[in-house]
Amino acid sequence: MVNQMDTKIVEMIEKVVGKDGYSTKVADRYAYGFDASIFHNSPDIVIQPRSTEQVSEIMKIANAEKIPVVPRGAGTGLCGSAVPIKGGIVLDMSRMNKIKEISIGDMWCIVEAGCVYNDVNAALGKYGFQFPPNPGSAEACQIGGMVAANASGMRAVKYGATRDFVLGLKFVKADGEIVESGTRTIKDSSGYQLARLIVGSEGTLGVITEVILKFTTIPKASASVLAAFDSPEDAGRCVSALIARPLIPASCELMDRISIEAVNAAQNNPLPDCVALCMIEVDGEPEAVDRDLKIVEEVAKSVGAVQTIATKDKATIAKWTAARKAVMISLGALKPGYTSVSLADDMAVPVSKIPDAVKAYQAISKKYDVVIATYGHAADGNLHTKMLLDPYSADEWERGEKAVNEIFDATVALGGTVTGEHGVGISKAPDFQKERRTELGTIKAIKSAMDPNNILNPGKMEQWEGSILTHLRYPCKEYM
Repeated sequence: MVNQMDTKIVEMIEKVVGKDGYSTKVADRYAYGFDASIFHNSPDIVIQPRSTEQVSEIMKIANAEKIPVVPRGAGTGLCGSAVPIKGGIVLDMSRMNKIKEISIGDMWCIVEAGCVYNDVNAALGKYGFQFPPNPGSAEACQIGGMVAANASGMRAVKYGATRDFVLGLKFVKADGEIVESGTRTIKDSSGYQLARLIVGSEGTLGVITEVILKFTTIPKASASVLAAFDSPEDAGRCVSALIARPLIPASCELMDRISIEAVNAAQNNPLPDCVALCMIEVDGEPEAVDRDLKIVEEVAKSVGAVQTIATKDKATIAKWTAARKAVMISLGALKPGYTSVSLADDMAVPVSKIPDAVKAYQAISKKYDVVIATYGHAADGNLHTKMLLDPYSADEWERGEKAVNEIFDATVALGGTVTGEHGVGISKAPDFQKERRTELGTIKAIKSAMDPNNILNPGKMEQWEGSILTHLRYPCKEYM
């Protein structure tokens, strides 16, 4: 560990990034031991590079000394990908935040890894374009982190996830070699697609420093329907009925009763009191939006909606969207002293299986006597579950972990996956290994070839062993 090593390591790092480019202070190291997940472990040093060349030199030092390196964006991830579970170096990319080039005619831009999502879209918006994955942490998350996790959000059903917009990227290998992958062309059939391999690799194969993103036009109009239902199964059927129409919405958010009650209790009742609801957005040309709005209401009523509210009012739509995004922070209002935690977090199932998935999750909630809220991006089958737990209780954490394992098993049995947009990290690693068991040998071979000393974000994903109840950020002494 750096703070226990000969000071020559720190001196070498200082020569690369300067005195203001790193910190070994206890408070700084503690702060960088978190992301937005349930885990914490302090690194030994935090480094803030300003260029790809500095990243390269840091990696050469780390590789020679076999020091773990965890690349970090804004720390908004929910599964522990950016937690330095083995200590070592946290490489904070936030100072590499330049939008280097925008080529409107070619439909791409080049941005550094530390650029914030909303800042990139503000720059593109001046020309009428957008980078549309729209994660829930849009105001804070960084492009490098989005690429590392293949992040997305509410509009993935129509526009796709981050991987669908990455034309190329620059990354630094474990040994410091700088690799420029991909192209600046919309089409590319030139051999192995290394850029696409790095997307979703969660910092285990290389440190992303620059990304070439393609973009798309901002729709001229949009509108939304809020449809209330007497059962979550009916709400789930609404989604597949819309797509079968055929109509691809810009987004379709589902919330169950627990989610609705929590938000209404904490956010001054912005939503109707019902068992489940769907928030369905359509966008495009104004005439198409008017047509699709009517179709959405018609379909929702045909599958049992007890109330529909259609609107083009941006303030109303913003209120609904804010309510949906507030589920996680609102759940504590249902049970004082309890905490909303991300365990089983962002599973994805085939859209037609959403009713079955919601029913299965509710049964698991009752079986283990844990409060589980189910909500998410229903139009692409991406469901989120948040649990309410007493953070001091080992018994509640253990029941929560058992519930998580069954939720993931039920998801995979329905033809789904353990993660749709947040990545694997730690919290999904055991179930990821079960789901991808026939791929693990190949995954491990790629990791070994690209990082033979295993210094890049070690111990995560396919390398995780044992229970996820370890290094918790919460005050449960058994698992801290």
